[in-house]
Amino acid sequence: MKIAIAGASGLVGSALIPILQSDGNQITRLVRSSPKAGEIEWHPNQDEVSTQSLQGFDVIINLAGENIAGGRWTDEQKRKIRDSRVNGTHLLSEAIAKMSSKPQAFICASATGIYGDRDDEVLNEQSESGGGFLAGVCREWEKATEPANKAGVRVVNLRFGPILARDGGMLSKLLTPFKMGMGGKVGSGKQHISWIALDDAVSAIKLAIDRQTIHGPLNVVSPNPVTNEEFTKTLGHVLNRPTALAMPAFAARLAFGEMADEMLLASQKVMPKKLTSAGFQFQYPQLEAAMRKYVG
Repeated sequence: MKIAIAGASGLVGSALIPILQSDGNQITRLVRSSPKAGEIEWHPNQDEVSTQSLQGFDVIINLAGENIAGGRWTDEQKRKIRDSRVNGTHLLSEAIAKMSSKPQAFICASATGIYGDRDDEVLNEQSESGGGFLAGVCREWEKATEPANKAGVRVVNLRFGPILARDGGMLSKLLTPFKMGMGGKVGSGKQHISWIALDDAVSAIKLAIDRQTIHGPLNVVSPNPVTNEEFTKTLGHVLNRPTALAMPAFAARLAFGEMADEMLLASQKVMPKKLTSAGFQFQYPQLEAAMRKYVG
């Protein structure tokens, strides 16, 4: 197939492209700088993309978005987080809707942040969204795909949980303190983390591309969420380091501000109901095996 990808240089895009190419697919990157051969230039913040340049693709994938953990959530940073997701998605969605020859599917990133802080509630794709900044961003993000959906294109909203990977993602930020023996639970440690191994995230996208019956929200998470305390103990065990240095909730808020409440202290027990129903086979359904794959 001919597949166009925005956000191709990010954590997921960098892992996805070689896998898709190994299957014989032709990949075209959407880039914001001067395009090379086989690339398409676009400027989502200026609402600029050539509809004609997107003609002829079987699938268009949007993985673009500002790093939500890239800095303290000032008003400006929150604007960047929101606009980098919503504006680009809406631009591509509108372009797709106007095409004379539309793609088979528009596959767009989203996140489990849409569920907000939900304690021990078991969540799936039919669960209502929650409160908070990230939930609001995700609602707008997914709503931005509506023009393509209304035009008859199959839309998939990939609700990623925190991704475990060797280079990048949440593990890259945790490794240094944990290797120094300074890791530990945050807050009560009872909040749930619905994580996903990078390899499984890529395989889930492949399934979303190939399986015509998959549409709408798709939780891209392991079937085995863990608590924050279980997560930190497992990482310490894999690294053979102690994890006794806990961070109280007030200290997390002092250090990270609003980000602490929504990313470190919020609880989301999300299940991959649609993936499981589709017969998806996880390579790393258990946390310890995934951690040994990426940091062992």
